[in-house]
Amino acid sequence: MSTRREPDLDAEQEVDLRTAWGKIAARWWLLVLGIVLGFAVGWALSFGGGRVYEGKALVYVGQPLTPGGSPIQSIATTPNQVGEIVRSEAALKQASRLSGIRVGKLRGRVSVQAVSPGVQSRAAATLLVQITVQGDAAPRRVAAAANSLAAHVVGQVSDYPDLKIRSFRQRLEGINARLESVAERIAALEDATEATEGLTPLERLELISLADNAEQRRGQLLDQQTSAQQFLSLAETVEKARVVEPAVAVGTNARSGRNSALVGALIGLLLGGVAALVADNMLARRSLRAAA
Repeated sequence: MSTRREPDLDAEQEVDLRTAWGKIAARWWLLVLGIVLGFAVGWALSFGGGRVYEGKALVYVGQPLTPGGSPIQSIATTPNQVGEIVRSEAALKQASRLSGIRVGKLRGRVSVQAVSPGVQSRAAATLLVQITVQGDAAPRRVAAAANSLAAHVVGQVSDYPDLKIRSFRQRLEGINARLESVAERIAALEDATEATEGLTPLERLELISLADNAEQRRGQLLDQQTSAQQFLSLAETVEKARVVEPAVAVGTNARSGRNSALVGALIGLLLGGVAALVADNMLARRSLRAAA
């Protein structure tokens, strides 16, 4: 009794793939034509997507420091958290109020990107962020929205530096007041020392001693003043966030020409491959119709 032989599906699939590849290789020019036409069509369509504007604001988020001068982690040094602040409802409503662009048109058109300074530590790469707003509104409105979001970020991440700045300024005010008081005391002691008439040697010696003590106190206060000024400058220039470059809206295409051209080329390649596969069948049908 003879047994029925099962068909070899793997062999048939290999033959089908080899046949398809042979058809594509025989008409390779259809693939090239599809790529060229798809690239050209995609590039042309990128110019028909309308004109939009982009406003990019560059923000320095600041580097908070401990009293000893060591960097500390905060929401300012985390780009993801800065992005959440920018895309928050409160920030978008404020930007909408200042720019005149509806909140619905701002949603999904705001992006935040960390700007890497190059060969530095990973923490330093998070100190600069670029806030981008894209829209089809007037250029000044797009720029106003980006600048509003940048100002909102600066306000949200500057609580700690602002507190330190107020503290150092109050300290400087106190030191300056004491310096003025000491200066007046030194001047009075010098005047009294110069008026030697009626003063005993012991009284003159006491006045000179008091003037020396006042000068020493003045020197200590000047050292404290210099130290407070340095800490204040550090807090204002390093720790506090600020807008480095305000946004200026520039025109751009709604679609990227490069991306549109690449997508068009890919679609053209696929269509060219399909055309190469069905070309034989189409030609065969045309021949049969002509013969009939």
